[in-house]
Amino acid sequence: MNGIIGCSWPGNDELMLSYHNNEWGVPLHDDRKLFEYLVLDAFQAGLSWKIVLYKRENFRRAFDNFDAHKIAEYDEDRIQLLMQDTSIVRNQAKIRATVVNAKAFLLIQSEYGSFDKYIWQFTGGKSMINHPTGNGDIPSKSSESDAMSKELLSRGFKFVGSTICYAFMQAAGMVNDHVEGCPYK
Repeated sequence: MNGIIGCSWPGNDELMLSYHNNEWGVPLHDDRKLFEYLVLDAFQAGLSWKIVLYKRENFRRAFDNFDAHKIAEYDEDRIQLLMQDTSIVRNQAKIRATVVNAKAFLLIQSEYGSFDKYIWQFTGGKSMINHPTGNGDIPSKSSESDAMSKELLSRGFKFVGSTICYAFMQAAGMVNDHVEGCPYK
């Protein structure tokens, strides 16, 4: 398939199409993968998703396959090593936020039994199916992402503004924003 009828944001890029067709909007309940999306969406802030997606394998390698236990233990030496890694986005604030977020993530897992159980409360435990008629109808945030952002920030998370939270909700399938007519709705 060289394009999508409906969702036009992936364009004809094969990696973007694969992400759109197989991941975006699909309900996700795996804690490690949820943490990966949280990290990647934070790194996307100010950049395009395409840039981050093309570096995803490098991020997986650099951040121990998004193992929150390992990342929570990163020290200053490890942070400086990551700052030298040209295969990822070398933003010191985002790298440091990843370590902080790993610690906060683990606290939530401990409190709720899983991050999945905690994070899905913002959509009542089910996917919100929106019905945009075009890409311009897809919001950048919602009252649910506002609430998620406020709660995550209160728990010490960084780089979790409402827009980042909404992108995370789309990635994790908490929100399905495939436009009407998209075969992946």
